[in-house]
Amino acid sequence: MSAKSINIGLVGAPFSKGQPRGGVEEGPTVLRKAGLVEKLKDQGCDVKDYGDLHFPVVPNDTPFQIVKNPRSVGKANEQLAAMVADVKTSGRTSVVLGGDHSLAIGSISGHARVHPDLCVIWVDAHTDINTPETTTSGNLHGQPVSFLLKELKGMIPDVPGFSWVTPCISAKDIVYIGLRDVDPGEHYILKKFGIKYFSMSEVDKMGIGKVMEETFSYLLGRKKRPIHLSFDVDGMDPSVTPATGTPVQGGLSYREGLYITEEIYKTGLLSGLDIMEVNPSLGKTPEEVTRTVNAAIGVTQACFGVAREGNHTEAQYPIRAPK
Repeated sequence: MSAKSINIGLVGAPFSKGQPRGGVEEGPTVLRKAGLVEKLKDQGCDVKDYGDLHFPVVPNDTPFQIVKNPRSVGKANEQLAAMVADVKTSGRTSVVLGGDHSLAIGSISGHARVHPDLCVIWVDAHTDINTPETTTSGNLHGQPVSFLLKELKGMIPDVPGFSWVTPCISAKDIVYIGLRDVDPGEHYILKKFGIKYFSMSEVDKMGIGKVMEETFSYLLGRKKRPIHLSFDVDGMDPSVTPATGTPVQGGLSYREGLYITEEIYKTGLLSGLDIMEVNPSLGKTPEEVTRTVNAAIGVTQACFGVAREGNHTEAQYPIRAPK
């Protein structure tokens, strides 16, 4: 599968109300300013940039129990789901630039409307699978998977703004990579439903090569199907991506982040991508922001075929037999 054949639909989702720290809504802007679109085009991708979604202010968005900004988060995800479904209907790979990780509700829901057999690889320090009942923070960016999972349907109350959501994946359709900060309620859910995950302990023990082998065997062993990669930049170590909202020490190296995305590219099955939680306001220096943005761009490019050993085409470098 050559990069030439990859059609990308890029959607900016400048949204921050799934968590308390301002600045994450600037993620799409800083990724674009750093040349993401041009870099993808330079590597042979056909990129259609759909621009940034506009998220109107929702008045009187009072908490539901302790869940903050429920109507704003619900409405933003409803908009995003419709846009991602449009991108997928047009035959492009959807690339959503966040914004906070609550947006995965919309991104994966929209993708599943067109490809209901999709599977999810979730790269993150956190499982983001608290329910509105188990959350201790009330921040919806720690809860998106609980809204998407069919097995949790009976455990999710009627949160205002979320009546449109239909759970679209089963516990066996998701694999986590990079976990190292999991709440007790979330750990209970992982164990109860047998959800597959590779914590950083497992990454250290097995090596990232074996982790990816097992991930593909688990998700694709019975049947090849579309992959949705939801990539929170805090999955990588804070030394790689310091400008993010909930950094946790001891994360994936940049090399491991690239390896994950290179291997997903090689399957030829990547169908949707989220790049989430780049927050330029949280870099202590401009260099920290640049480092975070460059890492996010690096893993995005690797998703679409940039290889560390270099890329070339036969047309560029024809090798002829000697006369």
